Amino acid sequence: MNTTALLLSRLQFAFTVSFHIIFPSFTIGLAAWLTVLEALHLFTGRPAYRRVFDFWLKIFGVAFGMGVVSGIVLAFEFGTNWSELSRLSGPIQGPLLSYETFTAFMLEASFFGVLLFGRSRVRPGFYLFSTAMVALGTTLSAFWIMVNNSWMQHPVGYEMLNGQYAPVDWAKIIFSPVVWVRFPHMLLAAYLTGAFCVAATGAWYALRGIYHAEARIMVRMGLALASILIPVQLLFGHLVGDYVHRYQPVKFAAIEARWHDEQPAAETLIAWPDAIGEANEYAVSVPVLGSLIGSSTLNSREVGLSDFPRNERPPVAITFFAFRLMVGCGLIMLLVAWGGSLLAWKERLMRQRVLLWVVFACFPLPFAATLTGWFTAEVGRQPWTVYGLLRTADAMTPFLTTRAATLSLAIFCATYVFIFAFGIYYIYKLLRQGPTAHLSQNPPSALPNRPLSLASPSGQPDAAQAVAGTRTPFTESPK
Repeated sequence: MNTTALLLSRLQFAFTVSFHIIFPSFTIGLAAWLTVLEALHLFTGRPAYRRVFDFWLKIFGVAFGMGVVSGIVLAFEFGTNWSELSRLSGPIQGPLLSYETFTAFMLEASFFGVLLFGRSRVRPGFYLFSTAMVALGTTLSAFWIMVNNSWMQHPVGYEMLNGQYAPVDWAKIIFSPVVWVRFPHMLLAAYLTGAFCVAATGAWYALRGIYHAEARIMVRMGLALASILIPVQLLFGHLVGDYVHRYQPVKFAAIEARWHDEQPAAETLIAWPDAIGEANEYAVSVPVLGSLIGSSTLNSREVGLSDFPRNERPPVAITFFAFRLMVGCGLIMLLVAWGGSLLAWKERLMRQRVLLWVVFACFPLPFAATLTGWFTAEVGRQPWTVYGLLRTADAMTPFLTTRAATLSLAIFCATYVFIFAFGIYYIYKLLRQGPTAHLSQNPPSALPNRPLSLASPSGQPDAAQAVAGTRTPFTESPK
């Protein structure tokens, strides 16, 4: 085995998958929010909802395209760098990825064009339906990926047949209890990412004093959604921890940096894990809390890393710190969301510039939480690719040379940085441009069956129109 090629292949996959996950974690939540916006516009007739929808639809289109392209690369890597994994688990992973294509991609490809080009060509109800179908497609895509990854984390419903892991019970694979805690956990992470990105953008506009109506919608809706979802996310995070505690005890011990058995077990809040000395330096711990978190009792015996051979332990430092960064980001977002929602309820949010700056500064937190959560799950699974069955070293392509691995890593890094930098820059340009009105480009038949003008439902002019020069006034007569 070429250990250097193995390390380079792992770095390459880590780089590409980390880059890729940024975009689905953003677009899955954004697609669902676009559906809500379109429904609000359809049933209230308020132009600000339409402007916000059109604005975020353009950003969604760019991010969605980058997510698809970066995801395709991962499929190639399974063949170039991890062919043994593909050969051994192909009877299971191949169909699961095919199910994603035939369900998620079919929905997305069928209805995404309607979103981009069909508003003036279809009835409003069908346009709303198309938006919901795109959101459903992104959700199904996440579901099949999580089924696939969850099988690698906890393989069930298979048997060895002709030297391969062959499925014998698809119901066990698809409806594994591990799937049904990890999938909601990932879906909620995506919704929170979309919510905080929207809220941060609205806060940015509010701080600059532009797009007042749109900024208000973004900040209030984003923070309100986050304030509801984060407690639910914490619950599912605990359920994910329960599965790790039950099925992957060595990963759980690494997350806790628990080197030796403890009864009752303390919870190490922060420390510097020393893998060589099997101890924690500068540790700050809470007695008994480890047993309460691990087994929901006050005196349970919790296993330590010393119970496992060294060659079956994951990298402790990465797993330990990644988990704490994920939890820390979540708690910060919870405080910001609850504080902002409280001020919004008191109609004071848009005047609190300090809090608006905090909301704006929270923009990277959901991405950081998602990435560190994946680092915890994937690094903590090491040294296994299929947990308990196939080691990562044995999943690599045989005879892969260091030269080939180095070259492909360099090419991927350069290509991603070069090409996707332009995509990120274009999204930034769209954010700078902000929401603009385009309703005048559509015939009355494409709009709700009511008179539309710049007035809000209350009869007063939309506050956003007070900003001179930001958009062109328009009116439309009823049918």
